[in-house]
Amino acid sequence: MRPLEGITVVALEHVIAGPFCTRQLADLGARVIKVERPGGGDPARAYDDRVGGLASHFVWTNRSKESITLDLKQSQGIEIVRKLLGGADVLLQNLAPGAAERMGFSYERLKESYPKLIVCDISGYGSDGPYRDKKAYDLLIQAESGLLSVTGSSDEPAKAGCSIVDISAGMYALTNILAAIIRRQKTGTGCRIDISMLESMTEWMSFPLYYAYEGAEPPSRAGASHATIYPYGPFPVGDGNSVMLGLQNEREWAIFCDQVLEKPELKEDVRFSSNTRRSEARNELRSIIVEVFSKMTLTAVSERLDSARIGNASMNSMEQVWDHAQLAARDRWRFVDSPNGPIRAMLPPGAPGEFSPRMDPIPETGEHSRQILSELGYSDKDVEELEQSGVI
Repeated sequence: MRPLEGITVVALEHVIAGPFCTRQLADLGARVIKVERPGGGDPARAYDDRVGGLASHFVWTNRSKESITLDLKQSQGIEIVRKLLGGADVLLQNLAPGAAERMGFSYERLKESYPKLIVCDISGYGSDGPYRDKKAYDLLIQAESGLLSVTGSSDEPAKAGCSIVDISAGMYALTNILAAIIRRQKTGTGCRIDISMLESMTEWMSFPLYYAYEGAEPPSRAGASHATIYPYGPFPVGDGNSVMLGLQNEREWAIFCDQVLEKPELKEDVRFSSNTRRSEARNELRSIIVEVFSKMTLTAVSERLDSARIGNASMNSMEQVWDHAQLAARDRWRFVDSPNGPIRAMLPPGAPGEFSPRMDPIPETGEHSRQILSELGYSDKDVEELEQSGVI
């Protein structure tokens, strides 16, 4: 038995933050009913066509869901959602600021009729405050949260290469919903969860925030290197590849000098006698490391680092990640069905061996509308009328 079997989630969601949360709830066995706009559906469906004609963002975040199309600008669409909530445990929404509230789907409006319902609102800045109604996208919150100020090179900031803000908000929505389900088992009542993308990302920024505590100098942008630990980052090797190093303490530095660089005299070099000094003299130290590695292949460097138990990694491309030996050895890949055929997908991280994560098909827009409406008591004639009026 999957842990969330019997839990039903109604999702007024689009793009990434909401769908990423609910896909993980579906992985754990929840029934997720995704409400989409008639016609195009979730805008993320049209972002690209890189996955056999389907959009990469959508494929990632929407397997194992049921799709119903509803025009929520029509009263009948609102009525259908309210009927869905009668059998739901969770309502999640990440619509535009204030949209769900105007439709009557705020927790305050719902809690009397649905006292056990857990309502999770995901927004850019939260439900109050001066930024409440401000539009928020992943890159914009990367800027507001300070991530861009510490990411990139000394010459130019750079955004994270994945939707890191949406991911953080989706993860906090997931953990709070799971906690709310446990709380409801004890109290019998639902609650409201208010997820702010800004607050989610600011929590993840806590190291640089504390590093700059009370006006102290913030971490500098250091590209793919660590802003305050050295050597920690990418270094070129002789065959044109790069290796990522990660040294954490003085013991590792001594081993690195002895066994990897084979330059034990560096341990006594005052320029490199502490992490702070190594970081200050990173240009000089980098030259020494690059000179040694320039005479070696990536395989040889990696073997020497592994033998010395020094943290290292390959700078893999996306193609190399698809073919990663460790993921293959741990049998982490499966296939999920889609409107365009089977698609490779990774098993959710951390699932216990006692149950198999749910990995059902990626739905077409409105694929389950008729089935869901039938469950709610709508006849075939009713459904035809809803189609003709553009409600579904």
